[in-house]
Amino acid sequence: MAKATIKQVAAEAGVSTATISRVLNSSGYVSDEVKNRVMLAVNKLQYQPNAIARSLKQDKSFTIGVVLPDISNPFFMTICRGLEDVVQEYGYHLIFCSSDELPEKEAQLLQLMTEKRVDAVVLATTGGNEDLVARMSAAGIQFILVDRSLDLPGPAVDLVAEDDVNGAYELTKQLILQGHSVIGVINGCMGVSTGQDRFVGYLKAFTEAGMEHEAAYDYDGKFTESGGREAVRYFLQMAKPPTALLSFNNKMTFGALLELTENGRDIPGDIAIASYGEVEAARLLKRSGIVYVDQKPYELGIKAGRTVLHRLEKGAESSEAVRDILQPIIKKLES
Repeated sequence: MAKATIKQVAAEAGVSTATISRVLNSSGYVSDEVKNRVMLAVNKLQYQPNAIARSLKQDKSFTIGVVLPDISNPFFMTICRGLEDVVQEYGYHLIFCSSDELPEKEAQLLQLMTEKRVDAVVLATTGGNEDLVARMSAAGIQFILVDRSLDLPGPAVDLVAEDDVNGAYELTKQLILQGHSVIGVINGCMGVSTGQDRFVGYLKAFTEAGMEHEAAYDYDGKFTESGGREAVRYFLQMAKPPTALLSFNNKMTFGALLELTENGRDIPGDIAIASYGEVEAARLLKRSGIVYVDQKPYELGIKAGRTVLHRLEKGAESSEAVRDILQPIIKKLES
């Protein structure tokens, strides 16, 4: 069955197409009697407004593109939950994409967002696309960076993130205070701000304690579960294995925990764990003593959503870039 057109609805209701548009968009005065006739015709013909045509006319699509490095990571999906809870009340819908930590794929997805005429892009970047983001921003697309920052040419864009330097600094201090001096660091993606800043925080704590950093105890886990597993294998074969592991995201920590438990290692008896981000499965371990940065992804999503609305609903295009940085909280898993 062919889709009904606005002209067919107008003919059925005995009114003009302009009247149909006013009723459906709640714009301009229309009598109750005419509204009823229009809605009866809409329901009878099962008319669906053309969203693409409406977006062209209004120069607004009511869609927000969300480009994430790993859509399967609960941290990023919780950010999306908070974001959606804020913007849906204003009629906006989200388009989710995963770049898989690949700058080339991220560039393709950003181009796709342009083609889809999204009103804004919420981006947790893989890095490497600074020029493209700057060009798109200059062309009028509102960007809100979340979790990861970018050093952009030209005017800054909005950023909602955590203080990764301080979080990693405080996390490392916890291991040092426990008496650990040989610490294996499972880092990830040094091409993005979270990888860089967390490593800086770790080095700051080491230097402050008068300890010397040894590159042999660094492993690039690429922010993946498999990377966490590979890191454990690497550290366990060393002549002098670390007495503690410092993992810089939840998925790497989960991989490390799987590998350690499958190898019969006791936590923290054989090796202590510190994680940037909580791993819920770690609660199954008895008295693991894992210390972690208690991240607030839902709060990040809420703040990102409010920043989007600040731009799209309040006409705040010319105001200064928002920089909303959450301070980390360190917790210890007691169970």
